[in-house]
Amino acid sequence: MRVAMGMGIAVLMLVLIPMVVMVVLMVMMVMMMVVTVVMMAHGPMLLLVIDPRVSPVLACLAEKEGESMIPYPKINPDLITIGPIKIRWYGVMYVLGFLGAYWLIPRQKRSREIGLQGTVAQDLIFYLALGLILGARLGYVAFYQFNNYAHYLQNPLEILATWHGGMSFHGGFVGAVLAGWIFSRRRKMPFWAIADSAVVTAPIGLGLGRLGNFINGELFGRPSGVPWAMVFPEGGPLPRHPSQLYEAALEGLVLFSLLWFLRQRSFRDGMMVVFFVFFYGVFRFVIEFYREPDPQIGLVLGFLTMGQMLCLAMVVGAALLALLLPSPEAPPGAGTPRQNASRRP
Repeated sequence: MRVAMGMGIAVLMLVLIPMVVMVVLMVMMVMMMVVTVVMMAHGPMLLLVIDPRVSPVLACLAEKEGESMIPYPKINPDLITIGPIKIRWYGVMYVLGFLGAYWLIPRQKRSREIGLQGTVAQDLIFYLALGLILGARLGYVAFYQFNNYAHYLQNPLEILATWHGGMSFHGGFVGAVLAGWIFSRRRKMPFWAIADSAVVTAPIGLGLGRLGNFINGELFGRPSGVPWAMVFPEGGPLPRHPSQLYEAALEGLVLFSLLWFLRQRSFRDGMMVVFFVFFYGVFRFVIEFYREPDPQIGLVLGFLTMGQMLCLAMVVGAALLALLLPSPEAPPGAGTPRQNASRRP
């Protein structure tokens, strides 16, 4: 019996290892193709941005403002101001994102099957909101402020000061996953089914959040001479890509439409998470070529941003997760084919 089990495990490993290697290689090939297309289409502009020696050449782009550039719409980031109390557009976008998730999560077939409705859905949104905000802030400090760790150690309350700006999607995603896992354990509900129902609605908040970034005039793109480039108040005199709008379109509208379409297909629990992580990683990786790198970090390895490094990890992680997800549970009363055959008259 043990020999048979050992042989079965060996055969399984011989099958799985080549599959994992093939998936990773395919993912790397797709990413390389995307990078090649971007470099072929916008190679000269990328080289100008990467090489500081040709910065004087970029200065001539500012002369095009008013001729073919679109003026940046200066929207007040504060929606409502009552004395010291300020309600900002960015915060409203977060609220609208959670409201959209609360409205759409219970209306999915899988949510109805596991009882993810009513007050249960409300509790899930609370867990996810708390995990996302804490994770986004901690992720920003961990991933993008490693040069300033001494400052945060001396001022630990600054770590949680979300009102000072600085939120990381990747940290928020990890925080939301941990919060969803804790919720599933406390409610004794299937984690992957909950994750699938919730992640389909995530692009709503992502797209709205990028619009909030655009209103704040932050996370703008790299210098460019395209007709729709804008001069951002905090971006100097050069016209730049409105990369926040690119992200709002791809990470928001396109990704939501894709996931909402795929959810109607028959997949095992967890595959919607795989699709979200994979496609978000690809979309964000491409857009990062148009987004200004974080000034405190710059470019990693000379040509990649920190966001792109994290997105590469997401794409590879999605491929591995697709292989490691548990198989669908057999319905009650169902046995193995051999057992079912032995029950036949």
